[in-house]
Amino acid sequence: MPVISVPLDFNEEELYVDLRSIFGQPLFLKCEGFNFAGSIKLKAAAEMVEAAEREGALMPGSILVESSSGNLGVALSMIAASKGYGFLCVTDPRCNLSSRRMMEALGSQVHLIAEPDAHGGWLGARIDYVRALCASDDRYVWLNQYTNPGNWRAHYRTTAPAIARQFPDLDVLFVGAGTTGTLMGCARYFWEYHRRVRVIAVDSVGSVTFGGPPGRRMIPGLGTSVRPALLDESYVDEVIQVEEADTVRACHRLARSGFLFGGSTGTVVSGATDWLARHEEDRDLTAVAIAPDLGERYLDTIYQTNWLQDLYGEEILDADELTAGTRSA
Repeated sequence: MPVISVPLDFNEEELYVDLRSIFGQPLFLKCEGFNFAGSIKLKAAAEMVEAAEREGALMPGSILVESSSGNLGVALSMIAASKGYGFLCVTDPRCNLSSRRMMEALGSQVHLIAEPDAHGGWLGARIDYVRALCASDDRYVWLNQYTNPGNWRAHYRTTAPAIARQFPDLDVLFVGAGTTGTLMGCARYFWEYHRRVRVIAVDSVGSVTFGGPPGRRMIPGLGTSVRPALLDESYVDEVIQVEEADTVRACHRLARSGFLFGGSTGTVVSGATDWLARHEEDRDLTAVAIAPDLGERYLDTIYQTNWLQDLYGEEILDADELTAGTRSA
């Protein structure tokens, strides 16, 4: 029986879901939501905070500040509460209400940006606010997940080796692209691996990460309106972009089989299963996708019928499509 005294000491690393019976494709889903922060972002948050402490940037009286669409903010709230720091999360209207409430419950402050920047992007506006805040008061310490190497090193040290231990014959890995910390950490690790592994980035339509045109994105987590500074495309074999409607359908199809996952997971699963369907000649492939979080924080959005129909139309939850390929009773 594990007994812990700080929340960072628990993070289930070895849980996978076999999706073949749900989607008919040979895909294992690595579940990263089983920790007290509820997402994979706990790893990057811990790595960046510990590095700031070692470097002397964080000290008693410091207030952490970070731009986040939700999950990293929750992770930093948990760590700040555990370590005795203040924390201010700068977010925007796409942040799930449950994530904002969780941060506040953990003692953090949440600042909601009301207007996008001059180019229509929320991320630029959030970063502008953080920079102005730090310039006005030296108590604020910005970890800057968008440029901080600790973001990708966390996954180079933990996520990728954990996958390699369980799947030594891995052929293809699907990773969602947000800040690209998870993507770059895993890609760098498998670049040095003893056998060739294809690393495929999964992005949202409307994201500019890989040079696509900007567009409306309502589901937080993946995609950006500013190209991530951490991204090095030379480590990425292929990029898949997924429409948000397909993200929603993948999430609901998983839920119809009892697995409630978040929007980022729906995007990655949709992209991965579509890629595998187009490569059916390689039925013996060993394929893994990373699920960044679980679905409870999305009950008011991607699992709420009125929200979905207002944004994506009446036919977004076609019953026949959602149940196709699901396991029989």
